[in-house]
Amino acid sequence: MVSDSRLRTLEKSSESVHPAHSMGRIARWRALFREDIETVYRKDPAARSLFEVLTCYPGLHATWLHRIAHRLWKRNHLTLARLLSHVNRFLTGVEIHPGAQIGHRFFVDHGSGVVIGETAEIGNDVLMYQGAVLGGTSSEHTKRHPTVGDDVVIGANAVLLGNIVIGSGAKVGSGSVVVQSVPPGATVVGVPGRITRLNGRPLGESPRDVLDHARLPDPVVETLKCLVDRVEILEHQIRDMTKTTPVDWDEEVPLQCTWLSQE
Repeated sequence: MVSDSRLRTLEKSSESVHPAHSMGRIARWRALFREDIETVYRKDPAARSLFEVLTCYPGLHATWLHRIAHRLWKRNHLTLARLLSHVNRFLTGVEIHPGAQIGHRFFVDHGSGVVIGETAEIGNDVLMYQGAVLGGTSSEHTKRHPTVGDDVVIGANAVLLGNIVIGSGAKVGSGSVVVQSVPPGATVVGVPGRITRLNGRPLGESPRDVLDHARLPDPVVETLKCLVDRVEILEHQIRDMTKTTPVDWDEEVPLQCTWLSQE
């Protein structure tokens, strides 16, 4: 004789494996995969065919494998999730910890060398290039990796370290090292990363296209330009002073050594 509690358990288990639930789950995964494929077409002009996208984009493969590994991680299959992420790294060159949270329409272009840590959080519509790192700066079991907002572009070989926040719409230039939080819509370049605004005004013209990395302003170059302009102004002022106060450069200037005069 089966008890009532046992019957309730069997009913719940039968509901969890109901065909409608399974079909809904499959539909969600299918929609997610379709969305990732459309993202490749939208963010990489080199994509020409569906077969090419499915077979020649390691960043897309890495995203799909991570989604499976992350689901295993959330269900407490930790070792299996880590093993799948290790296989992901071997196949694609992209290392994503299964605990990392990644939003929709995430795209890694070229992919090789990308590292995303365990507590990293990435929003929607984020574009990341090869060699980018979201690393931690603490050995404690706390939030120690960056949080990246929506519509963020992270250039090649950029390094983001620590529990910082990259605001939505921000752009991180190639090779930059960012160790402080970045406000939304800002552009960061350099080592260490500097926001490309000086005295409240933008330094140079911002690129119109998110892929136009060659037009990212360089705050170091802009500062050097300001120094050169300042030196030229001072030189003109000195020339004006010498015109009003003529100096005889042939005049001998008497020199007196203090240590000789004391003898």
